[in-house]
Amino acid sequence: MNKCVCLIGKPNVGKSTIFNKLIKEKKSIILDEPGITRDRIYGHVTYHDKTFSLIDTGGITTDTNDFNEEIKMQAELAIDEADLILFVVDGKNGLDASDYFIRDMLIKSPKEVIVLVNKIDNAKRSDNIYEFYELGFSNLISISGEHNLGFTELLEAITKDIPVVENTEDLPPKFCVIGRPNVGKSSLINALLNSERTIVSDIAGTTRDSIDTKFTYAKKEYIVVDTAGMRKKGRIYENIEKYSYLRSLKAIDEADVCVVVISAEEGIIEHDKHILGYAISAGKGVVLAVNKWDTISNPNEAIAIWKTKIANEFQFADYLKVVFVSAKTKKRIATLMPEVISAYENNQKMIPTNLLNNVITEAVSLNAPPSYKGKRLKIYFVNETAVRPPKFTFQVNNKGLVHFSYERYLENKIRESFDLTGTPIILQFKNKNAK
Repeated sequence: MNKCVCLIGKPNVGKSTIFNKLIKEKKSIILDEPGITRDRIYGHVTYHDKTFSLIDTGGITTDTNDFNEEIKMQAELAIDEADLILFVVDGKNGLDASDYFIRDMLIKSPKEVIVLVNKIDNAKRSDNIYEFYELGFSNLISISGEHNLGFTELLEAITKDIPVVENTEDLPPKFCVIGRPNVGKSSLINALLNSERTIVSDIAGTTRDSIDTKFTYAKKEYIVVDTAGMRKKGRIYENIEKYSYLRSLKAIDEADVCVVVISAEEGIIEHDKHILGYAISAGKGVVLAVNKWDTISNPNEAIAIWKTKIANEFQFADYLKVVFVSAKTKKRIATLMPEVISAYENNQKMIPTNLLNNVITEAVSLNAPPSYKGKRLKIYFVNETAVRPPKFTFQVNNKGLVHFSYERYLENKIRESFDLTGTPIILQFKNKNAK
């Protein structure tokens, strides 16, 4: 199991900047839909062939409002999951009551703590680092997230006891099954495996932890992960449920594809969108499985109605793979795996640069970018710079001229030309010759 590291601190100390520097990407840009965010952001860091998981958390203060209590709960879960805690403090403004409040939380934990004194970007400020020994932790590292200073020392400290990562190219594709409680996740997996390998019950919340099962399909190995039902945060009461919720989020992050299960009997509810948002924010391939299809009268006619309903309710993810299944009767179960495999392949698809540029050149000739104050966006070159999910980087004259509607137009043109159903994609714009 990978070493797990979490970032803890009060607001505005630079945790997210440090997180993005370590994982070398801005993970939060994949989905920009109001109300659809992750509670903690997971990432993976590789340094000199060593790898570890990283969790970013919300800023904790001494406030007693409900919002801060929720953030504190999520941070406690991250602390419980972590092997090492990076306690980020503000080296510019010094300590305050919130820092000591967090210190008191961490002292109760047996986990190793490194105090990261951030915003140390000049020699004068580095003299102030000694005041942070007042927190009672012996291991301090000065760092500047903004100026990229101190990261080598930090990474050396984190990875000193991690073995060199083994080749993971031959690991089977992994997909997790997620959704609200009692939508039939475990039953769906049992129907897929044609066995009773996971506990199935009509009582919501029967599955308390993520369960990995390896199986063979079409002569190839896969891993399917059953997860606990993801309740709304306001309805998570028991500590064991909080822990299960954390495990579900981690299962999403470690999967290649997420199968989001909704109930045909209950219909689409708002929390289904939130759960789908977790998978998209993580950049995973996605399949939407409408389960309990046996409860629908005239199922053949109902598919067209449901597809329209899904298109309306999930407008932020109109590229979804969708299947209609019944775990109870096993009808249409055979439609699931082909869509999982397709989403997996599309999530790591590499598109030849010459074909990609031909598509964008034609798109621009058909619909030129709008002008702004006499200036017009020019696209010089585009190539795919990452996968899982596919990321397309555009070299332009001025990225400030990219209007969101034109960005959406370019995404649609890419999707029309290449099969990228079942996966989010990222469009990144960079000024030509910019470092």
